[in-house]
Amino acid sequence: MDATVIAELAPRGVLRAGINLSNFLLVTGRDEHGSPEGVAPDMARAVAERLGVPLRLVPFASPGLLADACGTDAWDIGLIGAEPQRAETIAFSAAYAEIEATFLVPPGSPIGSIAEVDRPGVRIASTARAAYDLWLERNIRVATLLRAESLDGAFALFREKGLDALAGLRPKLISDAASMPGARILDGQFSAVQQAIGTARKNTAGAAFLRAFVEEAKASGLVARLIAKHGVKGLSVAPPG
Repeated sequence: MDATVIAELAPRGVLRAGINLSNFLLVTGRDEHGSPEGVAPDMARAVAERLGVPLRLVPFASPGLLADACGTDAWDIGLIGAEPQRAETIAFSAAYAEIEATFLVPPGSPIGSIAEVDRPGVRIASTARAAYDLWLERNIRVATLLRAESLDGAFALFREKGLDALAGLRPKLISDAASMPGARILDGQFSAVQQAIGTARKNTAGAAFLRAFVEEAKASGLVARLIAKHGVKGLSVAPPG
């Protein structure tokens, strides 16, 4: 292993991996010690094993908080959705997994397709600074975005304020729809959240290592095996970068 990569990604002799606890597809539980379990922690563990160093998981309540911590010496690698705003400070690999993002509409809604959501007067509930929320911020032109600080908060906002659409990851929207009889999930996707591994942009050798590692993890079947191991529905292996 290149000493420069070790120096950049594990300068203290341990790989500190930032983990987003709010992504229920990538963090599916806790072990007996309370440490996060799931596809993302296992991907971090595989990186640490390749580097030949111990792993320390650094949990964050949201992806925005994880991204904000870049440059504060809180983590060495971060496992979150790759978005242009975050890429200003984080050097991302290509995605190792993808999650469909779409909309839930309430019972009786006249909205029949994703293309009909971005129209005057339409109010969309979203989760602040989620990867799909960042996409909506860049791409919604005339509809209004209203944000909550959590996934459940966004659903509560949608339901209690009588909003026109709820943006989210398809697996979460399926569970939300189950508690709102007559609600519909729109076909297709407005975006696919690209789950990736990043490091601070100054870590050029480390970033190159992560890019190569992720491509190998997809090609070797590692990502597919981790998805199957944790029984995750709604998460798919990303195509080659």
